[in-house]
Amino acid sequence: MDYNDIVHERRSIRGYQQKPVPRELIEEIIDLAKRAPSSMNTQPWHFHVITGEPLERIRKGNTEKMMSGSAVDREIKMNHGYEGPHRERQIEIAVQLFEAMGIARDDKPKRQDWVMRGFRQFDAPVSIVITVDKALADDTIAHFDCGAATYGLVLAAWSKGLGSVINGQGIMQSSVVRENANIPEDEVIMTCVAMGYPSDEFVANDVKSRRVTNEKVASFVGFD
Repeated sequence: MDYNDIVHERRSIRGYQQKPVPRELIEEIIDLAKRAPSSMNTQPWHFHVITGEPLERIRKGNTEKMMSGSAVDREIKMNHGYEGPHRERQIEIAVQLFEAMGIARDDKPKRQDWVMRGFRQFDAPVSIVITVDKALADDTIAHFDCGAATYGLVLAAWSKGLGSVINGQGIMQSSVVRENANIPEDEVIMTCVAMGYPSDEFVANDVKSRRVTNEKVASFVGFD
């Protein structure tokens, strides 16, 4: 695939076929993602790939704790509410998704079901948890580098015929993830990526989030 095609055609996948993903394919995807640049070649990331029964335990524990009203248990600082244009963009994609799924604004059961799907990592057959060494927990540059590797991960997956979605909801209860994924204590859980073969029947998979124009996010200095 042409790089332009990969970037423009990739979209977040939230519905998956219940079809196992070969380990060898995930290895290829991680090999590509590891080519992401990092500050002075520090390569601060780790990839924990989970499937099968351990992933089912994570889904169950994450969902049960969140639905019981437990406090969010994430290991990195979270935004406590977007405002301004960031909030507007957040609402825009939610509207696109709900319209595609036929979820009305006042349909609380369906909206709740959507939230629970996120807690279950959208029932994807594979979850890749991205961590950083605890020694770098407060190093914003290392966080930036992990973001680059995570983007490389989702692009590589798309190039290999897999779909994915970066899914912070799936690690809201990080202690559950840590226990069932055997994540070492000297690593901090950053985020996770749900991954698998996209379901053609899940209509929200066709939704592509919109991007603002360059004029809103880029400035150019010294050009004629």
